[in-house]
Amino acid sequence: MTKLNIGLLYGGKSTEHEVSMRSAESILTVLDKDKYDITLIHISKEGKWLHAPGNERIADLSVDETANKLTVRPSGQLAGLPADVKLDVILPVLHGTFGEDGTVQGLLEIAEIPYVGCNIRSSAVCMDKDMTKRLLKLEGIGVAEGILFKHHEKDDVDFAEVKQKLGLPMFVKPVNQGSSVGVSKVTDEDSFSEALALAFKYDTKVIVESALEGREVEVSVLGNSNPFVSVPGEIIPDDGFYSYESKYTDENGAALEIPAKVDEETVKNLQDVALKTFETLDCEGMARVDMFLCVDGSIYVNEVNTFPGFTSISMYPKLLEVSGVGYRELVDRLITLAVERHELEAGLTTDFT
Repeated sequence: MTKLNIGLLYGGKSTEHEVSMRSAESILTVLDKDKYDITLIHISKEGKWLHAPGNERIADLSVDETANKLTVRPSGQLAGLPADVKLDVILPVLHGTFGEDGTVQGLLEIAEIPYVGCNIRSSAVCMDKDMTKRLLKLEGIGVAEGILFKHHEKDDVDFAEVKQKLGLPMFVKPVNQGSSVGVSKVTDEDSFSEALALAFKYDTKVIVESALEGREVEVSVLGNSNPFVSVPGEIIPDDGFYSYESKYTDENGAALEIPAKVDEETVKNLQDVALKTFETLDCEGMARVDMFLCVDGSIYVNEVNTFPGFTSISMYPKLLEVSGVGYRELVDRLITLAVERHELEAGLTTDFT
């Protein structure tokens, strides 16, 4: 059997650099070395692409003076890799900006290397909370009421006006960030000013949203043209807010109920909304759809993650495992989906004469 050479891309110029490295460590442990040759590529916090020989552990190669610097070439793989290394698929284990937002996907399209996950378009749209919600609204999918502010407007934001429209509490979020980075729960004017300043540290666009009274439920979606939808899982944060610490560093920061304790009709409704969201945003390969389930049964989409966390306590693989897709099988299927999409798109004509 001919092995596929898998490029495991991790790190990134992002606030989620460390989370990416944890995810990559988990994936590396399940990649079947009888099926795959593995090439490890580290993107430093400064944005340098680095490769060092060996595939046994995820490391910060920015401190390794022997690591080869890599560059992306149009239709030419990655310059700087050994001559005998040809990457068949790249697994971009990158979260947040400069990785999950379509930027790396664009580079890999130029290099003509198949990659796991959503395409450029859906990656970019799903990273932008404002654009995501505009599109979902057009399809009649529920989202929280929100107000968008751009950088040049930050000194003119009127708390009283925002409070009148959205009520209290409310959430202030950078538009293009993940993992709750820069997100704050606001209960008064002082905390609003602090939250706005924090959010604008991470992005030039900030969205302020009304708080929804409901249960936090997530659903994993896997596939291209015929996606598989997992059972829903519920997150019960210890402090009422699923923060960065709750997700990645505090094992007691939130309780995970998988599957969520809801009736069969609600399970189907949540799965239907997740699938419709996935298809509306033109997702492929994978995505995790985060929702609020309200007391009256109404469902609101909070956000869509096109490369959700793959750490040992991450919801995306946990939900699929309970749904019958184990971790190793999940990674195998994602690689297969990447190859299938690339072959389909490679068959399209680019000549019009």
